[in-house]
Amino acid sequence: MAEDGNLHIGNSNYNREEEADPENNTMNQPLLKRHRTLSSTPLALVGTKVSHIESLDYEINENDLFKHDWRSRSKAQVFQYIFAKWTLACLVGLLTGLIATLINLAVENIAGYKLLAVGYYIAQDRYLTGLLIFTGANLGLTLVATVLVVVFAPTAAGPGIPEIKAYLNGVDTPNMFGATTMIVKIVGSIGAVAAGLDLGKEGPLVHIGSCIASLLGQGGPDNHRIKWRWLRYFNNDRDRRDLITCGSASGVCAAFRSPVGGVLFALEEVATWWRSALLWRTFFSTAVVVVVLRAFIEICNSGKCGLFGKGGLIMFDVSHVEVRYHAVDIIPVTLIGVFGGILGSLYNHLLHKVLRLYNLINQKGKIHKVLLSLSVSLFTSVCLYGLPFLAECKPCNPSIDEACPTNGRSGNFKQFNCPNGYYNDLATLFLTTNDDAVRNVFSSNTPNEFGMVSLWIYFGLYCILGLITFGIATPSGLFLPIILMGSAYGRMLGTVMGSYTKIDQGLYAVLGAASLMAGSMRMTVSLCVIFLELTNNLLLLPITMFVLLIAKTVGDSFNLSIYEIILHLKGLPFLEANPEPWMRNLTVGELVDAKPPVITLRGVEKVANIVDALRNTTHNAFPVLDGEHVDNGAGTELHGLILRAHLVKVLKKRWFLNEKRRTEEWEVREKFTPVELAEREDNFDDVAITSSEMQMYVDLHPLTNTTPYTVVQSMSVAKALVLFRSVGLRHLLVVPKIQASGMSPVIGILTRQDLRAYNILQAFPHLDKHNSGKLR
Repeated sequence: MAEDGNLHIGNSNYNREEEADPENNTMNQPLLKRHRTLSSTPLALVGTKVSHIESLDYEINENDLFKHDWRSRSKAQVFQYIFAKWTLACLVGLLTGLIATLINLAVENIAGYKLLAVGYYIAQDRYLTGLLIFTGANLGLTLVATVLVVVFAPTAAGPGIPEIKAYLNGVDTPNMFGATTMIVKIVGSIGAVAAGLDLGKEGPLVHIGSCIASLLGQGGPDNHRIKWRWLRYFNNDRDRRDLITCGSASGVCAAFRSPVGGVLFALEEVATWWRSALLWRTFFSTAVVVVVLRAFIEICNSGKCGLFGKGGLIMFDVSHVEVRYHAVDIIPVTLIGVFGGILGSLYNHLLHKVLRLYNLINQKGKIHKVLLSLSVSLFTSVCLYGLPFLAECKPCNPSIDEACPTNGRSGNFKQFNCPNGYYNDLATLFLTTNDDAVRNVFSSNTPNEFGMVSLWIYFGLYCILGLITFGIATPSGLFLPIILMGSAYGRMLGTVMGSYTKIDQGLYAVLGAASLMAGSMRMTVSLCVIFLELTNNLLLLPITMFVLLIAKTVGDSFNLSIYEIILHLKGLPFLEANPEPWMRNLTVGELVDAKPPVITLRGVEKVANIVDALRNTTHNAFPVLDGEHVDNGAGTELHGLILRAHLVKVLKKRWFLNEKRRTEEWEVREKFTPVELAEREDNFDDVAITSSEMQMYVDLHPLTNTTPYTVVQSMSVAKALVLFRSVGLRHLLVVPKIQASGMSPVIGILTRQDLRAYNILQAFPHLDKHNSGKLR
């Protein structure tokens, strides 16, 4: 969708059909052909409902009204604003911690009673009845989660992290942070995880934390907002961005009980813009989450949480394990890192293919989305229940302190179909919750607990499930499926090494999980801290860092990270941090030359001209020029940039003048408030202007941002992209290097779409990107 004023109103090709479809009314059709729409379904390639992509206004709009409001703020109001920021950060952490606890309690109890019922029939050798109960319960839970997503909140599907990443990059992802989305995400996560699907609640918790932050910042849902006076300070995209950053960090902290890891995750993975003050508030939010989780863990340890036990709040404590490694251990640790990078990039490649296949299925309608989810649930249930019959029963080791065998909800030695004194190692990994499965495979001082054949079956199944489960219409996270796969080949390598290594097999499983996550997600610092806080063993730091660096390096040599792949699938116009090398030899002047002429408005403009600009374009900002001969550019100067929303507000309030004149400062303050101008109201359809009003005038000076960011036309596209992304701009004005007589002071506007590499290559088909960006 076009966001600037670069469409010529008088174009003879403009017609009513194009007006009806905003996507046809663009600044340059070939430039924006591919990435203009955002799906409200789990994948942009999947689904039917489409919304227009908008960018966010992170730039401060320094018009006369803003300057007066800023000057008139007292010390008490400034203190109130700062205090409100910290209060909201505290509430984000508090509510995220409470909801995470609720999800964990619900999952552990629902899955626990399901497994107890299945275990009861297995103990009586009624295996078919156990299968029916196991499969039926899983299908029912999956059905609830899928129907809620498909019917009420399609944006609740998936992890939500790519959309949060895009939002913090400056892309307005519609319907992502509403109350309905959050509620469906909570209930859907409980149903999907309790159903035993190969997905986690970590990604959904990040999305839930962001939803909480967004709702708190805007005073509640759109239809029932609280109009408290102090909330007016947060009625802008900049403060909302900071709150959502706190929410995403709180979600990671709630998933892994990792406060520092949560902050680093927000910094490394999702946030585009960062500063020290935001770091402090984010850390404060995660600290509140940890306090809430610790309080509930103490309550649950006393037995007041039903079947919660040790599950739910992931904590794979290996602090009691003596970590010893020598020079010879460098070889297997390096192999783990290399395998993690290769398998992670292979997983990303195959998942990309699977998601495109799911596009064909989900395009057929809602019923097909539900059937796809139920099919995956049925396959998962049958495999989890049936494959343990292939494993051989292993005798219990009397030297182990843990109970063996067990038939309860959890336990490291499940009896399943084995006689007394024996256990089934595959049942230990399959007939349990995903959290307990990870805890079992991470178990230390148990070198012979799992056979090699069982580990191969475990690894192969979760590789298949990890590919076919992500992309169905349920809330799903990628963290836990990747941990399950990585821990399997890590444990297998530890088993192969045997007595040749001093590292425990459980620690090999930890390193395998870390390497696969780095190979797929390409995170390093935050992942290292998360695993240290998970395992509670600082001695793992050196080899964990080593493994993560190798896995990320190997993975980067093959393809993009999994979240970047999903961003491309969704068609989100995400701006990368590093420009392409060929952008150095292309100037912004050449970009705007390929676009239609820029639309400009006078400082005191006729209402009819404003109506024409709004009616015939979908641009979100227009340059305002001052001078005696604005039409031909002679003797003019750039006054600033006015937003479409402000023009619509002027027309709706009918702030018109009978004569062409400048208004006084008190006149605009009498009609508008800074709070009103902060609202993103740009619906022009319901504005009715009479023919007599068309001939009246509007003084645009008080509402114009007089300090827009400008670049000279000779600046390289690479440099402009870095500026655009770093500051979080929506519009970037291009001005001539030398303003000749009769030349306009602004020659074009660049937006997010113009600076994307794909769009530039579409606009310049003869650009030789392999030869430093020179035109052939």
